[in-house]
Amino acid sequence: MKPSPARKPCWTGTPEVYFAKRMDNSRLVRVADPKRSREMRMLVGAFACLFLLVMTYAWQHFSAIEYGYRIEALKFQRDGLVELNRTLQVEESSLRSPDRIDALARSLHLQPTAPGQVLLLDTNTPEPGAPEMARMSSLISVISAR
Repeated sequence: MKPSPARKPCWTGTPEVYFAKRMDNSRLVRVADPKRSREMRMLVGAFACLFLLVMTYAWQHFSAIEYGYRIEALKFQRDGLVELNRTLQVEESSLRSPDRIDALARSLHLQPTAPGQVLLLDTNTPEPGAPEMARMSSLISVISAR
């Protein structure tokens, strides 16, 4: 606070002098307070439980987000594979077309088979998945008549 110019301060002389007093607390021993110690342990335990709960929640939350990203990536990959499968099925059906096969055979100068020209090698075909005995089959050559 600044003194007003009309009034003079009541003290006019010497400034106050402060002396530093050295304190030596090295011989002091703090008395252990069991009540305060128990309160501090309970506080630390409560904070540890709260920390664990928050970390568990965060871990679950970020795991759920990561699984969501993985699911979306797998869905995208599945959609690509479905589209590739559809494309391959269309290509397979166009390649198996009897008209296409006939045109290719005619371009290679092949002729239709004559009656008796096709010879079945094995008339006793076992059922699929049934056990089969090992055997030596004879080689039959089919001579095409040109």
